[in-house]
Amino acid sequence: MSLPRARGREPSSRCRAGCVERTVSSHFDHAGGNTIFNESGEAVPAFPNARYFVSRAEYEHAESPSERDRASYLPENWQPLKEAGRLELKEAEYEVVPGLRMETHAGHNRSMQCARLERDGKTLFGFADLVPMRAHVPFAWIMGFDLYPVETLEAKKKLLPQAAREDWTCLFYHDPDQPLGKIVEADGRLRVSHANV
Repeated sequence: MSLPRARGREPSSRCRAGCVERTVSSHFDHAGGNTIFNESGEAVPAFPNARYFVSRAEYEHAESPSERDRASYLPENWQPLKEAGRLELKEAEYEVVPGLRMETHAGHNRSMQCARLERDGKTLFGFADLVPMRAHVPFAWIMGFDLYPVETLEAKKKLLPQAAREDWTCLFYHDPDQPLGKIVEADGRLRVSHANV
C-alpha cells in the first residue's frame, strides 16, 4: 500500500493537471514514493500526470551502480516512470520552477542533488544526504555510506558556513526530531538552532 492510500487519498488526486516531482537521488529512501503497485502488482507512477525530474548522471549511476551502493537502487522506483514517458533527465544544475534550483554536490555519490529555494530574499536549502541530520553538521561527521567522504567534507566546508552567514533555513531530510533549522556559529563551531517558519 502506498503512503497516500494509507492516509485515505488516491495519489493521483494531488497531481491531476500535471506537476513536477524532482528527485535528489534515486536511492530507495528518496525515490520510493515515485511509484506504487497497481491492482495487478505492477509498479506504476504514483502521480501519472507528473513530470519526474532527475539528473542524467544520477539516472546513469542508478542504472549501473557500484557494488557498494547497489542495494540502494531499486529499479521499480524509476523504470516505470521512464516506460510511461514521465521521466525527464536533467543536467547537473537546473531550475525546476522559478526560484527552485537543483544543484549537484558530490560526496554521498557523484550525482546527489540538493534543492535550493529562494524567495523574497530568503533561502531554504535541502541538504539531502550531504548533511542528512543535525548530528552531521560538524564537518568531520560524515555518513559511512558516502562513496566520496573527502568530497562530502569539502562541500560541507563550503555550504555550512554560507548557510550560517546568509541565515538559510536548512532541511535535514533524515532528521526525525528537527528536520528544519538554522545553522549558527558560536565559539568557532557550527550548530543548528530552531527555524521560525
